[in-house]
Amino acid sequence: MDRDSVDWFGYLPAVTTPFTATGELDLAAWRVQLDWLAAERLHGVIVGGTTGEWFSLTEQERAALFRTAAERVGDRLTVLGGCNAYTPAEAIRHAEAARDAGLHGILLTPPPYVVPTRSEIVAFYRAVSEAVDMPLCVYNWPRGTGVDLDADLLSELSGLDTVVAVKNSTPDFGGFVRSLVALRHRVRYFGIPTNEVGIELMTTIGGDGLMGAGAVLGADHPDFFRALRAGDLDRARVLGARDRVIMEDWFGPDYGARFGNAQAIMKYALTLRGVPAGHVRAPLLPLTPAEQDRVRATMTQLDLLP
Repeated sequence: MDRDSVDWFGYLPAVTTPFTATGELDLAAWRVQLDWLAAERLHGVIVGGTTGEWFSLTEQERAALFRTAAERVGDRLTVLGGCNAYTPAEAIRHAEAARDAGLHGILLTPPPYVVPTRSEIVAFYRAVSEAVDMPLCVYNWPRGTGVDLDADLLSELSGLDTVVAVKNSTPDFGGFVRSLVALRHRVRYFGIPTNEVGIELMTTIGGDGLMGAGAVLGADHPDFFRALRAGDLDRARVLGARDRVIMEDWFGPDYGARFGNAQAIMKYALTLRGVPAGHVRAPLLPLTPAEQDRVRATMTQLDLLP
């Protein structure tokens, strides 16, 4: 497999997982949320990723999210299953669940917390690639894993049989561009920012879009990339400027939240839009009233409240 084995493009965010106030998985709310995401014309979604609180999900819950997403929007959106895990065996079980649910591919970081060596990272991905024959997106997430995959390592991983894409969330811009140049003709490359730099990268070097988080802006996110593909750079700039407000108000350069936690921020923002995003699950905490006010102020500024 390679980049031409899939048609992934545009905005494919990791989406939130709805929980009830007492911590149960809320599949009814999940279906409504998925319908809203499809109606906003997203290019795809990532289920059970960090935004989706994979670390708080049981194996059975993650599989249920995969099945429900495939059934609800699999014919309308590209659906990728987040398979993050500490061991290859566990990641393989998640990948098998994604395959059996009928998802279009999987997303996988190196094992978090472990801080594996380069050879251990390659062995981890090779084990999953050889065990489950479905398109795989390598996710470079230094903030969550403690390792930053450079261009040479990403190039080696891109040579594995099932790797078709890279999501690169490195804070090292130079490294990001080096990897883009090295990989653009081999795999789909995601992480393009919605600003003037992103416009310049996609129009002069390449890239395929952004696997962002939450889809709080709805159609604005995918329409940025549609505008780029159509050559309407002025419209792309307008849409991208809206996304930059959120990124600057809520998140830091390493994509960590400036207050509270990212999942609670996005869930509260979606709830303000009328989307049943639900509650966060422990160990995460809900936003304080003051933190909610910060989210509401940004949403008001962007004219996103009903």
